[in-house]
Amino acid sequence: MSKAIYRLISAVSVCLLLGAAWLAPGAHAEDRYPSRRITWIVPYGPGGGGDLSARILAQKLSEMMGQAIVVENRGGAGGVIGTNAGAKAAPDGYTWTMGSDPPFTINPHLMKLPFDPVKDFEPVSVILKLPLVLVINPALPAKNVQEFVALAKARPGSLTIGSSGSGSSGHLAAELLKTTAGVNLLHVPFKDQASALSEVMSGRVDATFSSIGSIRAYVEAGKLRAVGVATASRFEKLPDLPTIAEQGYPGFEAAAWQGLLVPAGTPKAVVATINARMSEALKVPDVARRLTDLGLVPVGGSPEDLVNLIKTDSAKWAKVIQDANIKTQ
Repeated sequence: MSKAIYRLISAVSVCLLLGAAWLAPGAHAEDRYPSRRITWIVPYGPGGGGDLSARILAQKLSEMMGQAIVVENRGGAGGVIGTNAGAKAAPDGYTWTMGSDPPFTINPHLMKLPFDPVKDFEPVSVILKLPLVLVINPALPAKNVQEFVALAKARPGSLTIGSSGSGSSGHLAAELLKTTAGVNLLHVPFKDQASALSEVMSGRVDATFSSIGSIRAYVEAGKLRAVGVATASRFEKLPDLPTIAEQGYPGFEAAAWQGLLVPAGTPKAVVATINARMSEALKVPDVARRLTDLGLVPVGGSPEDLVNLIKTDSAKWAKVIQDANIKTQ
């Protein structure tokens, strides 16, 4: 072998070794995930269902993954501010976003968003379903959904149904009930769900859709009457409460949801790791019990399950919004 050829082979070998050494940290970075603290953005204020569930899960996931997971509340604009922050974060797996129906399946049909709910995120997992319950003032002469509908048909346009605001999950559930049951209910928007519940209990408003965690104590105290749950199956903590679908309205479903997403471009291996750990955490008996005690239903599933949920709900609510001519306030 000539000296020139030998020098050429040696030079190429050195370059290959240097290149491998330079690539090694990046090549194995995903294998070491996570190697530092993770921030979990909840685009709502503290104390709500999304915040409480994230904190329950973050505690268990921190133990599983060996790194701190810090829940960061970034509320405002119906979840848009925090969700936008999550969309703009580095795609390295160290910023998670709690997704929910308003920013991902409702708001896109009501306003111009600073992010694309599909293109700017990698879906990780459905986390929870939040069953909505139709509750009415106990003074109304109705014991179930069919009797409430019959009462509404007998008094067209006079029965009222409150919500936490125009375009909220409760508002869309009310509009879906109106079209499904063929009734004329007067929608009354409030600044928050607590105000809507207060007005129903006072008798100034007749009904509202609300989460189980928000109404359970009032129902048990006789201040509200629960007449139907808006999910496909009954909620295990309220086994005697039939679904609205069971009561003559097949297919009726208006459950809110929570999902986990990361910025678009996050490595697939990292997404798979987060998904696997989330699936495990949701199956831990103590975690599942704490979540169901809040009126939440642990779900889990693949990234594709979350994509399908977003697409299905987005199409459903787009039609409801169009048919009801809903505008943001």
